[in-house]
Amino acid sequence: MKSKICGISDQKILEYLTNHLCAPEFIGFIVNFPKSKRYVDSKKLKELLKVNKRNSKYVAVLVKPNKKILNEIEHLPFDYYQIYDSEPYEIERIKNTYNKKIILALTIQNSKDIERYKLYEDNADIFLFDSKGYEKSMSFNHSLLNNFKFNKEVMLAGNIQINDNLENYKKIADIIDISGGVETSGFKDISKIEIFLQNIKKIKNEA
Repeated sequence: MKSKICGISDQKILEYLTNHLCAPEFIGFIVNFPKSKRYVDSKKLKELLKVNKRNSKYVAVLVKPNKKILNEIEHLPFDYYQIYDSEPYEIERIKNTYNKKIILALTIQNSKDIERYKLYEDNADIFLFDSKGYEKSMSFNHSLLNNFKFNKEVMLAGNIQINDNLENYKKIADIIDISGGVETSGFKDISKIEIFLQNIKKIKNEA
């Protein structure tokens, strides 16, 4: 099982992650959603991205991105664009224009929401199933994913906590995406990050 830690806005935390022996495969940055407490503006983002990613992949988290923001980040060292709220034709255009791998993010409340993944199969590299509400740490019934067969890797998000039984998620997802679950009072907490990464390591060792 792979891991992603999202909403990074602090250089010390980023350096801790990229230098970790069990570094997450994916590290996410909130690029164009100022309503988020984890949002990083353009100037700060460029400074953060100077940190050597080493074995991790950098992910730009984008909510219905327009051409302006896409052009601004085009030459930054992102490996993936994680995109919410965009239509299939928009995803296709972004993928072809900017030559980035796509994490297609769908917010889920019921099975009908999940079924929308079929519209994006041609252009998504990873499917991310997240809860409704973005910043509100809501969750959805993860077992709904058991009813589907996907032809791409599946990333799971939505109010995941470090004390969750990650073994249960292994049955439905390839990648666990955590953000608020490794925070204390709204800030990334190294002690919680460490617990999460060690739990992921245990699952990998059991495979």
